[in-house]
Amino acid sequence: MDRLKDKVTLVTGGSSGIGRAAALLFAREGAKVVVTDIDETGGTETVARIEKGGAKANFFKTDISKAAEVEALIKTIVELHGRLDCAFNNAGILGDIVSVVNHTEEMWDRTFQNNLKGTWLCMKYEIPQMLAQGAGTIVNTTSTAGVSIGSPFRSAYAASKAGIASLSKGAALEVAEQGVRINALCPSHTRTPLLEKFFKLRPDLEANFIAQTPMGRIASAEEVAEGALWLCSDASSFVTGHVLVVDGGYTTR
Repeated sequence: MDRLKDKVTLVTGGSSGIGRAAALLFAREGAKVVVTDIDETGGTETVARIEKGGAKANFFKTDISKAAEVEALIKTIVELHGRLDCAFNNAGILGDIVSVVNHTEEMWDRTFQNNLKGTWLCMKYEIPQMLAQGAGTIVNTTSTAGVSIGSPFRSAYAASKAGIASLSKGAALEVAEQGVRINALCPSHTRTPLLEKFFKLRPDLEANFIAQTPMGRIASAEEVAEGALWLCSDASSFVTGHVLVVDGGYTTR
């Protein structure tokens, strides 16, 4: 317990899934949690669950694909808490499940704006605050779809997630000597509303994913959140520029 005691921690995409699981876990570990999402109802529910557990949290509705909103969010966090110690940049979308040639420019841009651009904007405004403090940790959510295996009919999603992994490594090198650590969390199939949406479109895939995973099941959001916690905590103090795969052996088969 108390692995993030008194740490001011931001969780983007905190209205459900991995983001909600992480926000709840961080709060139990003593963090002062700020939740953000475009889904105000879900984000408010996450905060209510945290407060039901006896901790305090705040929710701020933010579209991470818009620079002005992200800048305002970080400014608000600092005004409220005086600092930003940890950021779990988890928000993202699955995008459209279509072939490469059937992707429209609008589909492609929407996926990249929400995933890759959104993650970059978060870091753009988080990093200066952490540098000013002389310390901080950032964890960005990528995906096995983007770093080690092909992902047919999800090419924009996979490409945007691959970009997040590369972006994390490059940024980590830029600030490694200045007390800021940046890593990426790479889950495989995880039971979240995003994946359930995918299964509704392709009902055959759930059994297929389970069969392809050596551990014989799909991860829970809570299991993946534990990886984010470790990367945010001092337990990983000598880890930066790393992509932590949490996949039940999926990418090693």
